[in-house]
Amino acid sequence: MDKTSKLKQAILNYLEDYAKGYHDDTDHLETQLVSDTTRHHYQLLRVGWHNKKFVHFCIFHFDIKNNKIWVQVNETEELIVDELVNRGISPDDIILGFQPEYLRNASLVSN
Repeated sequence: MDKTSKLKQAILNYLEDYAKGYHDDTDHLETQLVSDTTRHHYQLLRVGWHNKKFVHFCIFHFDIKNNKIWVQVNETEELIVDELVNRGISPDDIILGFQPEYLRNASLVSN
């Protein structure tokens, strides 16, 4: 398996596992895993109606760029670096894109 395929599979497996835990019968929101495996964009969304308001909320957004996983959005308390490392991804292959460049390496060490 080439590196991009390994990164893609780790992301998709993580998002699928996370989505399984998002079952709430009290709302009418749907959990959607959106993946563009050609351009390497992956998102987990909550979509639907809640209290007469339309909700479109991105929980996670990952991209694969230059053979690295870019975490663009993490709207959870999950330590996403640890989760991906547990799935066989090197910390050196994970970029926290939502943080300023000067903090990215330090954040990998502390997570």
